[in-house]
Amino acid sequence: MHMQPLVFITGASSGIGQALALRYHQAGWRVALVARRAEVMQAWAQDQGLGPDRCLVFAADVSENASIINAAEQCITAWGLPQVVIANAGISQGMDTGERQDLAVLQRVMAINNLGLAATFHPFIRPMQACTQNTDTAPLTLVGIASVAGIRGLPGHAAYCASKAAVISYCESLRGELRGSRGQQGIRVVTIAPGYVATPLTSKNKYPMPFLMTPEAFADKAYKAIQAGTSYSVIPWQMGVVAKLLRLLPNSWFDRILQGQPRKHRDPS
Repeated sequence: MHMQPLVFITGASSGIGQALALRYHQAGWRVALVARRAEVMQAWAQDQGLGPDRCLVFAADVSENASIINAAEQCITAWGLPQVVIANAGISQGMDTGERQDLAVLQRVMAINNLGLAATFHPFIRPMQACTQNTDTAPLTLVGIASVAGIRGLPGHAAYCASKAAVISYCESLRGELRGSRGQQGIRVVTIAPGYVATPLTSKNKYPMPFLMTPEAFADKAYKAIQAGTSYSVIPWQMGVVAKLLRLLPNSWFDRILQGQPRKHRDPS
């Protein structure tokens, strides 16, 4: 019997991660859902009619290496190697470097958004490399969820912008490392940079969010980009155009545009 393909998704308890899980389920994939809130994922899976033959739930914290690596190893033991691994877990918190306690904000954002991404990929790389020795295997893909916020720095958003810029560079480095040599197809590395998506992460933003997308619309476009193996995609495309223009602006012009604009709010906690 032909086994349905498997996708492993972190940050799958809400927002983009949950929407991606639903899109893959609709396409006939088995889904391994990973987040700290196992009960939320389990309840969602039941609501969607996803039984234990189509969905596995793992409670894990990507900021703790042992936790996410253990979840990945459990997934491989139970269902085999995923064809697609999506490192989606991430947080966004405003910070002020002048406030000493906000250094802890930066540390936590980097621990989840960057180290968590690497720890998510780590347990799959060697098994995937072993599989890609066989050129008949289906493409194996690692997906990093970045953000257009990683393209230029925004006031009050230093932690998040820096972390997502790091995701873009990290995935680019990893793509070069895992590219196949002659006779080998290699492991595909895909970077997806969302614009504004209506999720709990963006719901507290107090500034305009142009081209705001629903999670479902984003997930559909991301699914297609991942299946195509597109190395880097900004979704929606309109934000890609804006991002390119902002990247080309001289610093003096960019600073002038941002002058007087509201900054990302600090976390009151």
